[in-house]
Amino acid sequence: EGDSAGGSAKAARERKTQAVFALRGKILNVASATKDKLLANKELSDLSLALGCGTGAQYNRQKLRYERVVIMTDADVDGAHIAALLMTFFWREMPQLIADGHLFLAQPPLYRLTRGGNIEYARDDNHLEEIRKRNPKGKTEISRFKGLGEMPPKQLKITTMAPETRTLLQIVASPQKRSVNSATVESLMGRKPELRLNFLQENAPIFDRLDI
Repeated sequence: EGDSAGGSAKAARERKTQAVFALRGKILNVASATKDKLLANKELSDLSLALGCGTGAQYNRQKLRYERVVIMTDADVDGAHIAALLMTFFWREMPQLIADGHLFLAQPPLYRLTRGGNIEYARDDNHLEEIRKRNPKGKTEISRFKGLGEMPPKQLKITTMAPETRTLLQIVASPQKRSVNSATVESLMGRKPELRLNFLQENAPIFDRLDI
C-alpha cells in the first residue's frame, strides 16, 4: 500500500496475521467418501496440517493456529458448492472448531456498480436491486465478477479480506440441534441421492430464482 515505512510495517503485520490456503477446485466430499479416501486425500491432509489442530478424536483446540478460519469462494453456484463441501469437512472432522466459533464464510461481491467516481459492491441480485432503487437517477455502470481471481488485488482486499471493510458470516451449530444438523448434512451431502431429491421437492416452492 505504498513505500512509506508505516505502510511497509502495516503490510508486514497483515502478512504475519493472515495466511491463504489455496484450493484447486472442489475438494473431496467427506460425507460420501470412505475413511481410506479421506486419509489419502492430500489436499485435506495439507489443510489439517496448516491449521495445526488435528482432526477427529485427535482434535486439539489449543493447537489451532488461527482465530478465524474463513472460507472464501466465488459468489456463484460453484463457489457455494465448494463452500458446502468445506463446511461438511469441518462439521465431520472438526466439529469443535465450529462450536468454538472459529469458522466463517466470506461474502465477496457479485457486482460492482460505478456511478461517476463512486463505487459500490452488491453481494447478489437482491442487493443489486436495493442499491439501484436507492439511486434511481443517473447512469450506473454495472459489471459482474466472474470470480475472485478476476478482481484486482485492491478490490479483493477491500471487499473480502480487510477486517475493516469485509463482511463475514459466522458458521454456528447449536449443541441442542446436533442430531438435526447431522441429519441435514447427511441428507444434502451423503451417499443417498433420494434424500437430496426429497429436500428439493419439499423446498422447491421457496426458490423463485436460480443461478444456473
